[in-house]
Amino acid sequence: MSRLYLSPPDVGESERHALLRAFDSNWIAPLGPEVDAFEDEFAKYVGADSAVALSSGTAGLHLALVLLGIGPGDEVIVPTLTFAASAFATRYVGAEPVFVDSDAGTWNLDPGLLEEELDERAQRGDLPAAVIAVDLYGQTADYAPIVATCARYGVPLIEDAAEALGATYHDQPAGTFGAFGVFSFNGNKVITTSGGGMLVSREPALAARARNLAAQAREPALHYEHGAIGFNYRMSNLLAALGRAQLAGLDAKVARRRAIKAQYRASLADIAGLGFMPDAPFGEPSNWLTVITLGSDAVDVSPADVCAYLERHDIEARPAWKPMHLQPVFRDHPVRGGAVAENIFATGVCLPSGSAMTEADVERVAEAVRTVLRA
Repeated sequence: MSRLYLSPPDVGESERHALLRAFDSNWIAPLGPEVDAFEDEFAKYVGADSAVALSSGTAGLHLALVLLGIGPGDEVIVPTLTFAASAFATRYVGAEPVFVDSDAGTWNLDPGLLEEELDERAQRGDLPAAVIAVDLYGQTADYAPIVATCARYGVPLIEDAAEALGATYHDQPAGTFGAFGVFSFNGNKVITTSGGGMLVSREPALAARARNLAAQAREPALHYEHGAIGFNYRMSNLLAALGRAQLAGLDAKVARRRAIKAQYRASLADIAGLGFMPDAPFGEPSNWLTVITLGSDAVDVSPADVCAYLERHDIEARPAWKPMHLQPVFRDHPVRGGAVAENIFATGVCLPSGSAMTEADVERVAEAVRTVLRA
């Protein structure tokens, strides 16, 4: 029986033809017509004015902070329940992350706690330089109150939509709620360019500046002229061709992941105490990953136990994200709240959710979960 991975690439003949098209054009080095077309098509899909294709989503976060002028001595609000890159990027520019807990109904940045944090900081004249909101596991944060709070205090918002391409918030696509939106095309995302990412903005001038910084900040001169410190962050033409083919199939991939979560829900409905990451009422998630929770009514089994059992049956699974305030590298950083994120980590298990999974694959995983919880 073949191994089931958490979220493997879903590629086919269209991707193969796209790569061969780019290869045959001899645009092998970074940049080229496929990059330009991918940026245009992606910007249109999400409703942004401009998009910049990059080597990773992390590069996009870094550039967003650089473009906002954030540096040493600054602080940035970051959800504690997130992949580490959301917090690491703040350290790349010399700033410090300040962590805020999740809302239990969305698992994303708690708007009420964010408002409390900014209210208190405003009173003591210590506002953060930016807020990074994360769209976790394919579901957006609750942006209406988050955007309003940030606007009230003049704090820029960056949307880390690395996990949420294809999701919406009140019919508006994920990644379009902040000064910058950032996406990831890592090999395990809804669409992939093997490795890569995209930075989007409503300001074409900022996007142009991002392109320049991502290409080593080279000035338009015959020789190599640099007026700023740049980075080697641009996407290759080959990978952009792959991205274009993947983007064309995005809607079908999202629909399949939603169907996979629905099948898990139906198949595991009879397990007492087992729950799922809640679907917020304000939008449509992409369901990048389906995450179950082991509630108090379930048998005394941990996420590690479930993952170990599935691994023995050649099924990849992972615990939910470990909160940043519990990570050794951030042990001394401040956090507002934390109990919600800690509970999600203590009870959450990410199940295989790739869009190429068959109904039989999903049932195989469900049966394994059912067996370990009833053992």
